[in-house]
Amino acid sequence: MKSLPNAAAAVLMLVMLSACAPDADAPPSDAATAAAGAGLAVSNARLVLPPVAGNPAAVYFDLSYSGAPGVSLESVTVEGAGMTMMHDYAESAGKMQMVMTDSVPLSTPVSFAPGGLHVMAMEPGAALTAGSTAKVTLTLSDGTSVTVDVPVRAAGDER
Repeated sequence: MKSLPNAAAAVLMLVMLSACAPDADAPPSDAATAAAGAGLAVSNARLVLPPVAGNPAAVYFDLSYSGAPGVSLESVTVEGAGMTMMHDYAESAGKMQMVMTDSVPLSTPVSFAPGGLHVMAMEPGAALTAGSTAKVTLTLSDGTSVTVDVPVRAAGDER
């Protein structure tokens, strides 16, 4: 009868673990996740403030696209910033340098992340404070625009 206490313990563990599992019907906890029209899905989005006031902020996110072929991301704007630019890194004269990117093809999932593709938000305004949200608009080559609310993080927070 040693197996009866073990079986009871196993059932108790399953009950406790299921209480920790997310509700399948609950919305995702990532407030910066948006399934947008035209087959565009934006996830893991965040705006990271600069360590020095007046310097550019950075915007990172993941994109997947399941719409018409041949579509690219043409621009990203941040409400409350002076202007934005999409950047990537490329090797030039033996050094990695940041370079502007005019468009990003969406034929495969794309990550805008530290050390790679990213958006620079120049002249971030006073309304962009850690803990708030920023409205970020992505515009595709087919004219579709999608706006998502993105959490604003302090310079020292996880990027």
